Amino acid sequence: MTAPIPTTKPAFQWDDPLLLEEQLTDEERMVRDTARAYCQEKLMPRVLEANRHERFDREIMNEMGTLGFLGSTLSGYGCAGVNHVCYGLVARELERVDSGYRSALSVQSSLVMHPIHEFGTEAQRRKYLPKLATGEWIGCFGLTEPDHGSDPGAMVTRARKAEGGFVLSGAKMWISNAPYADVFLIWAKDDSGAIRGYLLDKGMKGLTTSKIEGKFSLRV
Repeated sequence: MTAPIPTTKPAFQWDDPLLLEEQLTDEERMVRDTARAYCQEKLMPRVLEANRHERFDREIMNEMGTLGFLGSTLSGYGCAGVNHVCYGLVARELERVDSGYRSALSVQSSLVMHPIHEFGTEAQRRKYLPKLATGEWIGCFGLTEPDHGSDPGAMVTRARKAEGGFVLSGAKMWISNAPYADVFLIWAKDDSGAIRGYLLDKGMKGLTTSKIEGKFSLRV
């Protein structure tokens, strides 16, 4: 015998078309609700004027750090250690309000903290990750260049071996978080032409950053 053909269609849920809600765990819902409350109650009221005046509210990074949003998928070093679904849910709530602050979170978490956690030395992890996790420090990821965009093969920034480390020379552009950064993960070619990442601290000799005025996209 064959089953009868249903005569009614399932209702379409416009606000949750993929039925994501029913797939979430209690922890994931808690993280999502915390992020939503923060974004709607604390972030939303500040975004309109900040965007109009090209202002980045530095304290928002500290607030996100207090809530455990920064580097949230990492374990140890003051990080929350939640799963990647939680990270995505937090990013979605931020994106719902402002893409610039979502980018600030993503750069800090995925492009700065993750490489340090995965590939850095233990000394580097202990130095950088706790302060990046709290938002005390802001990090940026320096790949894109003025004349070559994000094409690593055409990169002209160079790292020359010197006593005690390396000397970097070159210029980067369109680097999210750069005007406010304390930690710089800069990509450069070494003497052999290999592309490697180098950690720089704010205040190092010759390291300067500037704000690009008049952007109509992300303000960070």
